[in-house]
Amino acid sequence: MSTKAMRRTPRPLILLLATLALAGCKKAEEAPSFPAPDRPVAKIVSSRWSTEEARDRVNEAETVMDRVGVKPGMTIADIGAGEGYYTIRLASRVGDHGRVLAEDIVPEVRDKLAERVNRDALDNVSVRLGEPADPKLPENSFDRIFMVHMYHEVAQPYEFLWRMRPSLKAGGRVIVVDADRPTEKHGTPSALLRCEFAAVGYKLVESQPLPSVEGYIAQFEAVGPRPTPAKIRACRL
Repeated sequence: MSTKAMRRTPRPLILLLATLALAGCKKAEEAPSFPAPDRPVAKIVSSRWSTEEARDRVNEAETVMDRVGVKPGMTIADIGAGEGYYTIRLASRVGDHGRVLAEDIVPEVRDKLAERVNRDALDNVSVRLGEPADPKLPENSFDRIFMVHMYHEVAQPYEFLWRMRPSLKAGGRVIVVDADRPTEKHGTPSALLRCEFAAVGYKLVESQPLPSVEGYIAQFEAVGPRPTPAKIRACRL
């Protein structure tokens, strides 16, 4: 814009244009680029991994919650909550002074879960719709983040894990339960899981076999500064 044109432009309009330009620059800066995973991504085929009755017969949820130290008063995120198998059991474990945030990326699944939570009067549970590459969790809020039978369906794992990191409290952990098999067969090899988490600055704290799902329970903590997206390198199979 020439000096003569600026003289003819009202000052409020000049300020508005400058503000919009700065906002555009900031928006561009907030869209970093992340590497794509060097492995297949499983399709979401069902909101149910197995029947709740079958899972309870092998004591799946109680075993997992015991091993990862879920206690009354904790704040938990259940990512990829599906029909709520873990959500309702976590709500019972954390009690009235705890909170559970249940999230799914499929609107119809989220709605059914919300109906169940309302029907069961689970006042310590909130249900929300997430995004495939960003769980949009509040910062410094969670003692545990559960990702059960769903990590292999995350299409952008590095971006997802990177954006999730700030939501952990000090000492908070990410809990992954999955089958130990290739991602295209709806599981995640344990070595690949460790590598992808490490690429975003998570440390494996503990991993235990979970025979009932032919897999494992893996616990991760965020360590050190969060790496910049440009420094994240995809793990190779």
